[in-house]
Amino acid sequence: MRTIAHVSDLHFGRIDPAASAALGAALRSLKPDLVIVSGDLTQRARSEQFREAAEFLAGLATPVLAVPGNHDVPLWHALARFLWPYHGYRRHIAVELEPVHEDAELLVLGLNSARSLAFYGGRLNSEQVGRAVERLRHAGRERLKIVVSHHPLSAPLTAGPEAESVGRGARMYRRLVDAGGEVFLAGHFHHTAHELAEPLATSRRRALLVHAGTATSTRRRASEGNGFNLLRYAGGHLSVVHYEHRSQRSTDFVPVTSRDYHRGDYGWEPLAH
Repeated sequence: MRTIAHVSDLHFGRIDPAASAALGAALRSLKPDLVIVSGDLTQRARSEQFREAAEFLAGLATPVLAVPGNHDVPLWHALARFLWPYHGYRRHIAVELEPVHEDAELLVLGLNSARSLAFYGGRLNSEQVGRAVERLRHAGRERLKIVVSHHPLSAPLTAGPEAESVGRGARMYRRLVDAGGEVFLAGHFHHTAHELAEPLATSRRRALLVHAGTATSTRRRASEGNGFNLLRYAGGHLSVVHYEHRSQRSTDFVPVTSRDYHRGDYGWEPLAH
């Protein structure tokens, strides 16, 4: 079995201290095999914010795979934004912008969708997706194959009409699903959603789209508190549990929803509770 915690949009520099403390305690208690952070570790890509984020992640005492978000690229410092946009991220978080985690049961591929020219939205190019496609094609059926980006390749249906996916996301998504991509993790909208994507014209398989809200930021949606997702995978079965921290008075993240899936001939199939 593999257990994966999916957190996103930490936004150090604009965090809720109670949520941050509760998140650290929850993750240390759950002891996941891997913590995945789908971008926006900072609010304004400042050195002190990256240091705070790095200290928080180090305190989890578990492997971390992270990708940058648009907030991890300097906004107001034009020279830094266009000449060395990932300097702070690489110095404090990770040198690799598109990390890979691989073991007997998992293949996790990070994709960097943050761009200097895109102040809010994100982009992926053919070369990035091509490298991921090659890794997915050789991963084998038994391993759970996860693709992580900050900007969703497919925007959550429940996020509203203003929610846009990554540039050329539909085409990129089809290539990755055709190659074997099964679960797509993202953040950006501060909105939690778990959706099965129906098979597309170029793919017979149904993938799972898992979106995380903000784990620690004060910029929460009115309809939900700070939260994260916990994925458990074993033998073709996958469960996705959403944990939420609903009040500054609370010291815990608690599970609020849980969904279970089985890998079938045409991708994921939901299991009745």
